[in-house]
Amino acid sequence: MRKKAFITGITGQDGSYLAEFLINRNYEVHGLIRRSSSINTWRLDSIYQDPHLSGRKLFLHYGDLNDASRVSNLLEEIKPQEIYNLAAQSHVAVSFDQPVQTADIVAVGNSIILEVARRIGSRIYQASSSEMFGKTPPPQNEESKFHPRSPYATAKLFAHWNTINYRESYGLHASNGILFNHESPRRGETFVTRKISLAVARIALGQQQKLFLGNLNAKRDWGFAPEYVEAMWKMLQQDEPDDYVIATGEAISVRDFCISAFETLDLNWEKYTEIDAQYLRPAEVDNLQGDFSKARNQFAWEPQIKNRELAKLMVKADYDRLA
Repeated sequence: MRKKAFITGITGQDGSYLAEFLINRNYEVHGLIRRSSSINTWRLDSIYQDPHLSGRKLFLHYGDLNDASRVSNLLEEIKPQEIYNLAAQSHVAVSFDQPVQTADIVAVGNSIILEVARRIGSRIYQASSSEMFGKTPPPQNEESKFHPRSPYATAKLFAHWNTINYRESYGLHASNGILFNHESPRRGETFVTRKISLAVARIALGQQQKLFLGNLNAKRDWGFAPEYVEAMWKMLQQDEPDDYVIATGEAISVRDFCISAFETLDLNWEKYTEIDAQYLRPAEVDNLQGDFSKARNQFAWEPQIKNRELAKLMVKADYDRLA
């Protein structure tokens, strides 16, 4: 029989790539999407199927992660073998402005998912975040101390430990993927990497004059999102659940990412880039660099596309789309 998977956050970057990955492996994929007046399923265009089509593999369900009754009813009805909890208010800067809403989706939503999974016996993937390390010096691995520096990171830390608690208390096959920054042409336009790649493309085409950024010295470990969703799936195929850091093992500054992006189209980044204080965080995270040795040793996962190559890939994709 075809395996069933349930994805929260299916319309986001990771959710869309994961849905494609699972459908290519003959899964029946169910996704939770929020109802709104504007359609936000463009990332799923390549795999969308007419609801009237028999034998289809993709099913979208309206609902909200913090609506316990709706989520419970859906999961009880579908009974997926695997649940991937990717939904979140995932913008770190926005979490300072909306800390309650961030906690509601990230922390409370995680509790709802785990409680239903405990009853129906699904395997769980919980999307943890490198932001939980915060101030901890790099490189960071599964044994590193957590020191969150934003409402988003503290909410993710609750969900992370809550997942471990359910695993230890009820024997759930529940794994945390501590994913470091991962990007793609499907990244939201307000995230710094996509903001940069879009600006470079628009500047080259005469559609934009300046790029405004915050802390250029912050270092991040940036990888390619489609590679990271494969790691999510691999975690749920292991005999025993566990927690894994997924990263490239290399980190560069926002400045260096920016330089690589502008060089892609032969532009001088300093000519077009300015600092705007409104993009500085109340509490900064200086350096995130992951050690993915455990994932490499446990299930042979290794990244192929990293930092500077990723910057060039994203710029080319945005330029080709806009040109």
